[in-house]
Order: sequence, then C-alpha cells, then structure tokens
Amino acid sequence: MTVRAKFRVTRIERTLGSRKTGEKVEGRDVYGQAETRTVILVPVYANNDPAHENSKFWDATPTGEIKLGIVNLEASEQFELEHEYYVDFTPV
Repeated sequence: MTVRAKFRVTRIERTLGSRKTGEKVEGRDVYGQAETRTVILVPVYANNDPAHENSKFWDATPTGEIKLGIVNLEASEQFELEHEYYVDFTPV
C-alpha cells in the first residue's frame, strides 16, 4: 500500500551545522562545520475549485508538516520555494 500526498515548500532555512569529514581520529569520526539547509513543506491548500487536484489532496490532508535537514547541498537545491511536490509513503 502506498499513500500519496502533495506538499508545497514554504521555507528554506540556511544554518551552520556539522557533518562528517570522512576522517577518523583514534577510531572516531571527525566532524567539521558545514551548511545545513532545512526545507519545510506543508500540505497544499484548496483553491475553491472542487475539481482541482489540490482540493482533493486538501480534503484528505488539510494539515501537517515535513521538515528535512539536508547537509548535501546538491540535494537541497532540488527543492524550490513555493513549488509543489508529491510525497509517497510506502511501508518498508
């Protein structure tokens, strides 16, 4: 079973965090400063057209939030403000 939702990016935040450098010291991972981007998505909202796809998604999922902390900047650049994305939930 898969559940499909439709979300819109409402915020992209840039913060300073850390990530593994790939080095180890005495068997421990070494971390260095890295930019982290947090992408916040919320369900799409209805547009007063019952036949519109967004209205159908809104009826099923009117509230919620997905918050992704991304240190791979190339991956984070796949998300754009105000763009909509399908999100599929599939059991593992």
